[in-house]
Amino acid sequence: MGFAGAVALIVVALAVTCIVKGWDVRLVLLAASLLIATAAGDIPAVVHKFLVTFSDEKFVVPICTAMGFAYVLRHTNCDRHLVLLLVKPLRRVSFLLVPGVIGVGFLVNIPVISQTSTAVCIGPVVVPLMRAAGYSMPTIGACLLLGASVGGELLNPGAPELKAIEKKTGVPTTQLARESLPPLVFTQLIVSMLVFWLMSRWWEKSAKAEGHRVPEDLLPASEGVGAPQHIDLLKALVPLVPLALLFLSGPPLKLVTVPAHWVLGNSPDPTGSLFSTRLIGLAMLIGVLAAMLASPRKSRDCVKQFFEGAGYGFTNVISLIVTASCFGAAIEAAGLAQTLGALIEQAPQLMQPLAAFVPMLFAAISGSGMASTQILYDFFYAPAVALKLDPVSVGALVSLGSAAGRTMSPVAAVVLMCATLTGTNPFTLAKRVALPLLAGIVVIVVLRMCGVPL
Repeated sequence: MGFAGAVALIVVALAVTCIVKGWDVRLVLLAASLLIATAAGDIPAVVHKFLVTFSDEKFVVPICTAMGFAYVLRHTNCDRHLVLLLVKPLRRVSFLLVPGVIGVGFLVNIPVISQTSTAVCIGPVVVPLMRAAGYSMPTIGACLLLGASVGGELLNPGAPELKAIEKKTGVPTTQLARESLPPLVFTQLIVSMLVFWLMSRWWEKSAKAEGHRVPEDLLPASEGVGAPQHIDLLKALVPLVPLALLFLSGPPLKLVTVPAHWVLGNSPDPTGSLFSTRLIGLAMLIGVLAAMLASPRKSRDCVKQFFEGAGYGFTNVISLIVTASCFGAAIEAAGLAQTLGALIEQAPQLMQPLAAFVPMLFAAISGSGMASTQILYDFFYAPAVALKLDPVSVGALVSLGSAAGRTMSPVAAVVLMCATLTGTNPFTLAKRVALPLLAGIVVIVVLRMCGVPL
C-alpha cells in the first residue's frame, strides 16, 4: 500500500469521525472522495462516477418507482390493510409480540422494498400495540427497526442490491431472490430475532418502561380521522402485485410474458439487464394502477403521490448511492481494492468473513446498504473468480452484510424514522440491534467456513 492508500485510511478515519459528530453523510463522503482522489492523482475518476451514477437507470428506475409505489400504498391505505392482516393474530398472543412484530416488518419489507416506507407503514399499528403490552419505547423502536431492515427486501427481485449482482454475474434477479438469498436471509432473521428476543426480556426487566407515547404529529396521514379499522382483503393484496408480477414473468415460471418493446422500444439490450431493470419499474406502475382501482376515491391524487415518492427516493436514497459510489471510486483509485484482493488471494479463507464484515462496516458508516453492495461487490468479484469461488454466493453475502450495516447505522434513513416514530435516540436503536445482527452474520460466516451450503 503506497502513499495514496495511507492517505485514504486517514481520510476514512476522519470521515467516520465527522459522521458520528452529525455531519451530513453525503457531504462527508463527497469531500472524502475528492481528498482521496487528489492524493491518488485521479480526480476525473470521481467526477465520472458521480455523473454516471447520478443518471444510472439501474438505480434510479427501481428505487424511485418503488418509493413512488410505497407512497401510493400509504395514500390509499393499502399498506395499512396488509399490516392489519398480518398483525391481527398477534393481538391474542402478547408474549410473541417481539418476534411477531419483527416477522411482520420482514414480510412487509419484501413487497414494499424500502425500509423507511416499511417502518412508516407498520409503525403506527405496532407501536400502540406494543406500548399497550407494556414495552418501553427503545425496545419498540429497535424491534420495529430490526423487522423493517433485517433484509426482507433481498427476497424481492426488484431489490436494487440484486441488480448489482446480476450486472456482474448475469444471473437473473428472480433466481437470486428465489435460490441464492433465502438461506442466508432466513438464517440471519432467525438468529438475530432470537438474540433480540432474549435481550429484550433483559431490557424490560432491568428498567421501568418509559411513559412516552407517539406524538400525533409524527404519525403518517393515514393514521388520521377516518383511518381504516377493518381489513379489506383486496387492498391488503395490492402491495403484493409487483412482487407477483416479477416472479411470474421471470425464470423458471415465465407464466407472464411482457413484450420487450413495451419497455425497450428500439433500444438494443444484448445482456438483458436493461429489460429487467425497466420491468421492475413497469411492475411498480402496475401496482400503482391496482392501488387506484382498489381505492377509487383516492385515485385522483395517486399520480401526484407517486412522483412525490420518487422524488423522496432520489433525494434520500439515490443521493447516498451517488456519493458513496464516488467514495468507492476514490478508494479503488487509491489502491485499497487491489490490496484487499491481494489479501484474499494470499489467504482465501478470509473471503467469507471479509465479504460479510467489510460491507457491513461501510454500510454502517454511509447509512446505505445499496451503496455498500454496489461499490464493494466489485472489490470481491474478481478475487472470487480468481479463486474459483461462486461469485453469486459471495454477492449474496455482501448484500446481507450491507443490510446488517445499514440497520445498525445511526445515520440510516430507516433508523432515523424508527427513532422519530418512537421518540427515541437513533444511536440507542442502532446499539440495540447491533449485537443481534452481528450474531446472525457470525453464525452465517462460521457455517459457510465449515462447508455448510448457505
